[in-house]
Amino acid sequence: NNMNKFLEKLRPLSGSEAPRLPQDPVGMRQQLQEELEEVKARLQPYMAEAHELVGWNLEGLRQQLKPYTMDLMEQVALRVQELQEQLRVVGEDTKAQLLGGVDEARALLQGLQSRVVHHTGRFKELFHPYAESLVSGIGRHVQELHRSVTPHAPASPARLSRCVQVLSRKLTLKAKALHARIQQNLDQLREELSRAFAGTGTEEGAGLDPQVLSEEVRQRLQAFRQDTYLQIAAFTRAIDQETEEVQQQLAPPPPGHSAFAPEFQQTDSGKVLSKLQA
Repeated sequence: NNMNKFLEKLRPLSGSEAPRLPQDPVGMRQQLQEELEEVKARLQPYMAEAHELVGWNLEGLRQQLKPYTMDLMEQVALRVQELQEQLRVVGEDTKAQLLGGVDEARALLQGLQSRVVHHTGRFKELFHPYAESLVSGIGRHVQELHRSVTPHAPASPARLSRCVQVLSRKLTLKAKALHARIQQNLDQLREELSRAFAGTGTEEGAGLDPQVLSEEVRQRLQAFRQDTYLQIAAFTRAIDQETEEVQQQLAPPPPGHSAFAPEFQQTDSGKVLSKLQA
């Protein structure tokens, strides 16, 4: 009822004619401000409830996607450990090969290079299903979000659908970009490790220290794992950011009084009335 009375007072503002300013613009602004504050006060509980319910559903989406990113991190740790074991070069036998002669050193290092190529390729193959699962999970869970948030969002169905589609598209693109970056990291790791074992073809290869080689392998693998973890963490933060933006679009928190007060201090009454109409 109060909303109808308030809109009735503003109805002349919606016509094509320029609004006629009242004889007492200051008093009119004060009256409109008081009535606007009353409407805001009545709407605030509903806006707050919608904000919380939409936020609760978006938090549900974040929790649903968390296991996918955890799976990615676990796979990275597992495959890095596997590479570490496959490329282990410390031992009396490898030391004897590296120090024994050019042929022995060349054979060992070429064998290690072959392992690098094989196991980084295997890493890519085994990692791919987890990245695909993340992409498909995003699409499925965002659609579930659409259904669960529909009864609570004040936004129109068209706006809700548009926001959900944009969210799905953004997260899908970010997930695919994450997968591509991890693949690039693996390519870089393969090249770095191959160079570490490239002391073949010269007599210098017979003087390589297995302890030095092992330490370089360890450092390269740890750098790869740390960088990949950071990229997965950045993707998780992007999920939080994108869902928070959706919450602001679909059900923003109730505005405080200060958000409106400055408008009533303007000397241009036309701008004041335009703000009130909005």
